[in-house]
Amino acid sequence: MNSDRLKVVLDEREIPKQWYNIQADMPNPPPPHISSQTFKTATLEDMTALFPKEALMQEYSRERYIDIPAPVIEEYKKYRCTPLIRAKSFEKALGTNCKIFYKYEGGNATGSHKLNTALPQAFYNKNEGIKRITTETGAGQWGTAIAMACSLYGMECVVYMVRVSYQQKPYRKIFMETFGADVYASPSDNTVIGRNYLKENPNHSGSLGIAISEAVEDAVQREDSHYSLGSVLNHVCLHQTVIGLEAKKQFDVFGEYPDIVIGCHGGGSNFSGIANPFLEDKIRFGKKTRVIAVESAACPTLTKGIYSYDYGDSAKIGPIALMYTLGHDYIPSGIHAGGLRYHGASPLVSSLLNDKLIEAQAYSQQEILEMGLTFGKSEGIIPAPESSHAIMSAAYEAKKADEEGVRKTILFNLSGHGYLDLYAYEKLLSKTLENSDFDAKDMDSALKKLPKINA
Repeated sequence: MNSDRLKVVLDEREIPKQWYNIQADMPNPPPPHISSQTFKTATLEDMTALFPKEALMQEYSRERYIDIPAPVIEEYKKYRCTPLIRAKSFEKALGTNCKIFYKYEGGNATGSHKLNTALPQAFYNKNEGIKRITTETGAGQWGTAIAMACSLYGMECVVYMVRVSYQQKPYRKIFMETFGADVYASPSDNTVIGRNYLKENPNHSGSLGIAISEAVEDAVQREDSHYSLGSVLNHVCLHQTVIGLEAKKQFDVFGEYPDIVIGCHGGGSNFSGIANPFLEDKIRFGKKTRVIAVESAACPTLTKGIYSYDYGDSAKIGPIALMYTLGHDYIPSGIHAGGLRYHGASPLVSSLLNDKLIEAQAYSQQEILEMGLTFGKSEGIIPAPESSHAIMSAAYEAKKADEEGVRKTILFNLSGHGYLDLYAYEKLLSKTLENSDFDAKDMDSALKKLPKINA
């Protein structure tokens, strides 16, 4: 290895031509989704009311590698391949002997990894003649990505943005509108579901589960519309594997291989994108790499939730899946890492955790933002609050390795920048940052409402 090298940027010809589908190698792939109307296995016909057929074929596929459409690769070329960077200045700031690398996904116009799946989803919908996409967004990274993709393919876009993030991150809203999207604070007056929540509480902070319900209700009422999801689903996690596939090639150039791979976790797309290609090596070839999903202590789905069937949305109109969950009625506190405020987890991630192929950690809002500042001052990139969870875990693992007298190579996914999240850092610097609380009693209450599935 050239110890002086700081980064590897592959040529655009090195963009992966196929996505990696971890379902081919999992000991226990997730079972099919359950219809919330019939409580039986959801058929393709049930799901095509919401999603394009090509995406659904990927959802259930057991093929190890799935071809990326050539037109999507052409769009990827505008911002991929993304750099793999040795965080030497961050290592120095931490005083660690470990080697820390990060894959930086914030260099595209939307500032996050979400464009990796927004582009193929928009492409597949356009090919089926869909003219309008509805979706939800938490902090706004997904909303900006799908708004941009819909604009590219000449489709309308309607975004239900979780109300607390809508208020905290106005520039995300403006970005979406700049690309032609209609953006509503959720719960909204635009749907029956939204109006019901507002009737109960006019100042409702919202949740991803509620925003999903609104977007689904909107989509099913129009034949020209489909619903699009930015995380959780198998095909979404599949599309994100371009991240880890590139990283493996880049580590070859460095002459390294990670001992630990880390990604923040809300629904699972960012984590799966960096982790799954390395999990292939762990499952098939016996690599000993530790793989860690890092979540918010205010919404600890993987670390405190239960493994059960649950609704993917609060109003119980979307599919039911086997996953780690806090209960579809659980409303997390209004943390600034809005992309991590989801009550459930990807069925793929959930099965991997249940089989102990991955680990999970949780950190508080205060400590992740403080570590985000440390990283920003040393590496020159202010990270998104979501990504700061992965940074916190990398720092923790480096310190742990130092105490044990071993030198680890650590990789984390810097899934997005925080330049539209500066309100969170303002709160931190002014010492007015809100508590990020987890309410175990609310979770217990929500878990009592899980669907009764005999599968």
